[in-house]
Amino acid sequence: MVKIISTQLIIIILISLIMVMMLNLISKKTFYDREKNSPFECGFDPKNFTRLPFSLHFFLIAIIFIIFDIELTLLLPMIIIKNTSNYWAISLTLTIFSIILIFGVYHEANQGALNWSK
Repeated sequence: MVKIISTQLIIIILISLIMVMMLNLISKKTFYDREKNSPFECGFDPKNFTRLPFSLHFFLIAIIFIIFDIELTLLLPMIIIKNTSNYWAISLTLTIFSIILIFGVYHEANQGALNWSK
């Protein structure tokens, strides 16, 4: 029984290897293709250094987006528990949370992190 299974496994592996080798021989894919040497759609040249300087402004906008996204996920469970919890406690928590978010956006606007033109 073991001999039959091992023989079938060897046959399967050999057929797979033969198919992969045939694919590599028949394939028209080349490493020196004109499309691969042209710039990407975003304008980056594939031959240049890959670690180009990154704009700090875009990084700050991404961080602000992530912070608000995480805070939104903290607010969603409050909607579910509003029926089983004290209404005034939930209202006070949501109000304080919203005030903190609004002051955070106001602070970011005053620091200039949200200005696109400098």
